[in-house]
Amino acid sequence: MVPFAIAGMQLQTQGACDNQAHLEGRLDYLMHLFPWVQMVVFSELAVCGPHLARAQPLPGPSERAFQQMAARHEIWLLTGSILELRDGKIYNTASVIDPSGKIVTRYSKMFPFLPYEQGIEPGSEFCVFDVPEVGRFGVSICYDMWFPETSRTLAAMGAEVILHPVMTTTIDREIELAMVRATAACNQCFVIDVNGVGDGGNGRSIIVGPSGDVLYQAGTSEELMPLEIDLGRARRCREVGVRGLGQPLKSFRDSNVRFDVYSQDPTNSKTRAYLDTLGRLEVPERGSKAGISSAGSSRTPGLARKGTT
Repeated sequence: MVPFAIAGMQLQTQGACDNQAHLEGRLDYLMHLFPWVQMVVFSELAVCGPHLARAQPLPGPSERAFQQMAARHEIWLLTGSILELRDGKIYNTASVIDPSGKIVTRYSKMFPFLPYEQGIEPGSEFCVFDVPEVGRFGVSICYDMWFPETSRTLAAMGAEVILHPVMTTTIDREIELAMVRATAACNQCFVIDVNGVGDGGNGRSIIVGPSGDVLYQAGTSEELMPLEIDLGRARRCREVGVRGLGQPLKSFRDSNVRFDVYSQDPTNSKTRAYLDTLGRLEVPERGSKAGISSAGSSRTPGLARKGTT
């Protein structure tokens, strides 16, 4: 066995306020009740919400507060994410902090929820990190998981656990839950998917094992979710297969298939021609697909993200 205790923090947050004090208080309470927890994961944009005006450089005040929290409790901590101001652009960035309070790495969301999550630059670097004597972890943020290539890459880089903070208030949460289970099974890893409540999401955080099995699913109110996982399960599953059957990572490694759909070569019309017929990535106009005139409408799409309104 390779036991490791992780707690997801499904917390009530306000989108227009600084939630730092609330997050810190709930963390203190969690560690008072469950001092055996070794890692804590907050939800996406939990501390400051989704408003671009609240973006801050990293390192910055919110990140430093998280560093102090991690050091005080001697835990690994994933901040969920913060809107990061970098070189005049804004990124949705999660920070990984070790038990001494040191920043180990940062990850910027690769797939902003376009066309709604306007103003956010996509990241370009995958993120894995090692917990000594435990295993390798990967970080993915919300809409990233809708692109299975992101999770497959983390698994190919050795991630045995994918930490996945989300901020979903929208009606597609049920679809996301299915995706989390599929991601865990296809990549034979644990997935720790943490949503917020209130302005921060509609809850139903989920923790899934490497066979796609649900270890815990939260409801729609605040919950502290401490759970011990066994990374030995992921290693055994990758060795002998999901329930002793499929071994998809080995098959992927050994395959001779070339996936030309990923080529950006404009002459590669065989696999990309259809994609070019789909039209622009934009917010639909009112009635635009039902033949209803939108004349007179002056609505301008505002900031929305996966998933806020």
